[in-house]
Amino acid sequence: MGKMPLQKDLFEVSGPTYLTHVNWNCPHHRRSVMASLVQGAYVLERDRQWNRQGPDARAPAWWKFFHFELRQALVDAADSSIFGAVYAFQPPYHLLDPAAAVSAPNYVVAFRGTIAKKASASRDIELDLLLARSGGLEHTSRFRVAMQTIRDVVSAAGHGRVWLAGHSLGSAISTLGGKTMARAGVLLPAFLFNAPFLSTPVERIPHKNVKQGIRIAKSFVTAGVATVLQKGGGDEAFAALARWVPNVLVNPADHISAEYVGYFDHRKKMEDIGAGAVGRLATRNSVRDLLLGIGKPGGCEPLHLFPSAVLTVNRGPSLDFKTAHGIHQWWRPDLALQCNAYSYAWSADH
Repeated sequence: MGKMPLQKDLFEVSGPTYLTHVNWNCPHHRRSVMASLVQGAYVLERDRQWNRQGPDARAPAWWKFFHFELRQALVDAADSSIFGAVYAFQPPYHLLDPAAAVSAPNYVVAFRGTIAKKASASRDIELDLLLARSGGLEHTSRFRVAMQTIRDVVSAAGHGRVWLAGHSLGSAISTLGGKTMARAGVLLPAFLFNAPFLSTPVERIPHKNVKQGIRIAKSFVTAGVATVLQKGGGDEAFAALARWVPNVLVNPADHISAEYVGYFDHRKKMEDIGAGAVGRLATRNSVRDLLLGIGKPGGCEPLHLFPSAVLTVNRGPSLDFKTAHGIHQWWRPDLALQCNAYSYAWSADH
């Protein structure tokens, strides 16, 4: 018999049991279900580690409650751990609302983050360190499996009916997969929970003017680089990427993802300043050229930068870092959320 499950693994204890009817046109419902499916990937791996099978398995409740079926568990060949899952939406016919069903996904590909315990710890932390050091997961076996799975599901289901979701390390995988598909002209809805921002944590500097000064300086430096460096091609791929609008969900008390708050706030300020010329040029070139890799060794783009996004910030109190970085916060019904859409208005003459 397997080990007794943690409270956070039990859907009936920790999950959004209040969501007995999902309105797929409601952002709160969509966010809660996507976070639950990511949690399902976490619990799948913990079920595997503790040999919880059959009636002892705790993962199925996290998707069955919302009428999803598990179609595939994604396995990392390096350590045999389950790092993701493919779910198919299969609502009972009598519950199928044709109007709402149009807004629902046919499939969701979800990726968990780090489980720093037992069998998966070594591999997960190895990938975390690789991500922090180089920002690149492209050449890892885990990402290759993830990318091939995304392509296979899209090929079977069509472009508009496949959603991506991930938390922390899994959010980085979703980001890289979503960007890869966007450059190929396939725009997949994505929910990126506590996505890592792999840069200097300016947001943690206590002095507001110092933070703003650093960001403005970085923008003007990048704009200056853009006037000197010529980069052949890339514009068409960037335009495709700018049309992808993922949902980025962060908590200011989470130092791993908090910098997104300042990053997008700074972009907005620069756009307001740039009603003239220099500010707008700095903002546009800063985003464009960072994403095209100008100024970075080997031309590798920062994984954490998005031309466009819907940023959701949890402004409610967090007891500690673990709470602020956790997936569980995102299905609570009493969240104090701030939501803003940021769009990079691309034009060929930029």
